[in-house]
Amino acid sequence: MAMKAALAELVPAHEARTGQPVALESMGGVEVVRRVQAGEAFDVVALSREAIDKLSATGRLAAGSVMDLAQSPVAVAVRAGARRPGIADEHAVREAVLAANTIGISTGPSGVALAQLFERWGLGPQLRARLVTPPPGVPVGAYLASGRVELGFQQLSELAHLAGIEVLGPLPPAIQIVTTFAAAVGAAAGQPEAARALVAFLASPAAAEVKRRHGMDPAESAPGARGSAR
Repeated sequence: MAMKAALAELVPAHEARTGQPVALESMGGVEVVRRVQAGEAFDVVALSREAIDKLSATGRLAAGSVMDLAQSPVAVAVRAGARRPGIADEHAVREAVLAANTIGISTGPSGVALAQLFERWGLGPQLRARLVTPPPGVPVGAYLASGRVELGFQQLSELAHLAGIEVLGPLPPAIQIVTTFAAAVGAAAGQPEAARALVAFLASPAAAEVKRRHGMDPAESAPGARGSAR
């Protein structure tokens, strides 16, 4: 879902360039992985690099077809009009987390990394009852906008354009979590050459500006190691 808005813009651009129609379906990463592992037919899949690597190990993806697309940092947000806690450094974020009655994190890689961060801070047991995880495919921002959570963490690309919330900014560098997103061709793709052409376009410099506009860095120029959490 972190790539949803960017792909919704890039896929029509690819269709216009090539005349090749593309049927795009977006859903939570957990559901994507389940459907791929169940043997559902597909030509291209886009997920976190971590999930792509796991699928590669099962033989569901064509060898040599994986290409990194973008990296997205985790940002912090609140409901529009709510108090804006400081997030300038690690201490400030820790204090904001402690002050929140409810905290939204995702089911994806960023949510796992945040839970690990809270454990490292020694706050795991204290925060457990306050953590709220929307189901796959539902952005944390939707829970912020509705008031179900007070403080939310998710990839900037998933928070940037949502109504009813205010993005406070990215996590500070000392605790930033960067997720790499990648695409690959299915091992049983019905149109493998067209699929490879789509992946190549999504990873190309021609797609860079769209990614930046949607809160991501193109993989070729983004800082940090592939799939890193930092």
